[in-house]
Amino acid sequence: MGKEKTVKTNALRQLDAKKIPHQTYTYEAPDGFLDGVSVAKAVGLDPERVFKTLVTQGASKEYHVCVIPVAHELDLKKAAKHFGEKSVAMIPAKDITNVTGYIKGGCSPIGMKKRYTTAIHASASDFENIVVSGGKVGLQMDVPVSALCELTGAKLVDLVEE
Repeated sequence: MGKEKTVKTNALRQLDAKKIPHQTYTYEAPDGFLDGVSVAKAVGLDPERVFKTLVTQGASKEYHVCVIPVAHELDLKKAAKHFGEKSVAMIPAKDITNVTGYIKGGCSPIGMKKRYTTAIHASASDFENIVVSGGKVGLQMDVPVSALCELTGAKLVDLVEE
C-alpha cells in the first residue's frame, strides 16, 4: 500500500510525457478485483475523491467514458443527454479490453486505445486532484482535475443518480 514506484502503464506514460505531477497508490486485490469503495479504503482516501471509470455505448454505437465517484451510480439518462444520445448503456465487461485496452477493474480514463468522448462528474471540481485507476488492477493515481480534463477532453457535468 501507499506510494511506491510501479510498472508504467499507458496512463502513467502519458502523465510522464506531459510532465503532469501525480502520485500513485497500490493495493492488493486478492480476487483480481475490488469495488471502488474498498479501493478507496485500501489506499486510505475519502471515497468522494476516488473516481471510477465507466465505459458506455450510445444508441449511435459510439463509446463514451464516464468518470464518477466510486460510491455513486451512473445515471444513464443524464449521461445520454450529455453525450447527445437517445440512450446509453454500460458495455459488457467482456468488451472492456477490446474497446479500451485495459481490463475490468483497471480501466483508466487516460491512455485508452482511442480517445472517446469523456465526462467527469461535477463533484470533481470540489478537489484540486482526484484519484482514478492507473491502468491496472491494484494501481491508482492521484492527478490534477485540470490535467485529467485536458488529457481526456472531458467536461465536468452531473452524471450520478440522486
